[in-house]
Amino acid sequence: MPEAVIVAARRTPIGTAFKGSLRDTDAFDLAEHTVSAVVEDLGSAPIDDVILGEGLYGGGVIARHAAITAGLVDVPGLAVNRHCAAGLAAVQTAAGSIRAGMDKLILAGGVNSASTSPRQSFRVGEEWIERWMPPTHPNQSDAPNRDMSITVGWNSALAAGISRMEMDEWALRSHRNAIGAIDEGRFDDEVVPIKTVHGLFEVDEHPRRETSMEKLAALKPLHPEIEGFSITAGNASGANDAAAVLAVASDELGMPALATVRSWSSVGVGPAQTGLSPVTAIPKALERAGLSLADVDLFEINEAFAANCLACVRLLDIDPDIVNVSGSGCSLGHPVAASGARMLTTLVYELRRRGGGIGVASMCAGGGLGSATVIEVHG
Repeated sequence: MPEAVIVAARRTPIGTAFKGSLRDTDAFDLAEHTVSAVVEDLGSAPIDDVILGEGLYGGGVIARHAAITAGLVDVPGLAVNRHCAAGLAAVQTAAGSIRAGMDKLILAGGVNSASTSPRQSFRVGEEWIERWMPPTHPNQSDAPNRDMSITVGWNSALAAGISRMEMDEWALRSHRNAIGAIDEGRFDDEVVPIKTVHGLFEVDEHPRRETSMEKLAALKPLHPEIEGFSITAGNASGANDAAAVLAVASDELGMPALATVRSWSSVGVGPAQTGLSPVTAIPKALERAGLSLADVDLFEINEAFAANCLACVRLLDIDPDIVNVSGSGCSLGHPVAASGARMLTTLVYELRRRGGGIGVASMCAGGGLGSATVIEVHG
């Protein structure tokens, strides 16, 4: 059985939705730009498929659209949706096809434009009510399907005993890590600048240099009516725009590999435990690779909220110093369907910068979904 290796990985800078540099750049343009950049990296290598995660677009296949606009007219496309884990699912799907011997080279990743995604309206009684996102699961009293601050953030905090101060400290750490990575040029190899109607966009714009514990502590809880509720806009992820694409190839092609995809897993948990799903997904993926938590050099665990990431770190007893060393959702932002592919891209380049090792990218996803992917970078 051939190995699935990552031979290229690129992403756009991450924009702040509605008011940032990508606010007028739709998902189709983000996808085409990033797919084209990876095609250019690959040269003349024949591509079998394009698989992109997408979350809010209600039909169509952005991957096929991007293939055509990138000049890959004879390459099909596939849309996958595993909510926040859609970008991871796309890479996992590509790796599975390659290991099965069905394909040799696939472009896989995810794209998200919160700024331009169509809004969904539906009727309640005699009125049309506009909603931003379709529900991820049937509504439950302990897991509202339209309020992830409770379903993911607060439930995770309660489960792991995480305080407001701990959440704010983690969020501040996230911003400092992201700004450090930007200033040190650690994203330079992965980011592809993009021209927009507002000018050339080159650097992730969501991290806040001026944030502090004092500023974070001053923010009001999102649900002051709930006793002790301590999720705020400061210790939650942002709404964001971005695309990330990786080229996954069979090692039989002999292309220079950035990393090997060792294993992956996807799991389901109760919606109220959504934020804790990496606690199940990570060990399952590692077991499939014949590895343990002690073998991992770096983790990327998405910060949908600081609380859910902290809960997973605490419950799995992971060293925080090897988690999200370049920032995550609280700082870089959470471009939903692109986040998993963005995390893998960052993980590949950071492991290479450190001389190799084992990395795990994992995230919870709406409706009680969880996913994890294990990669290895050889020194």
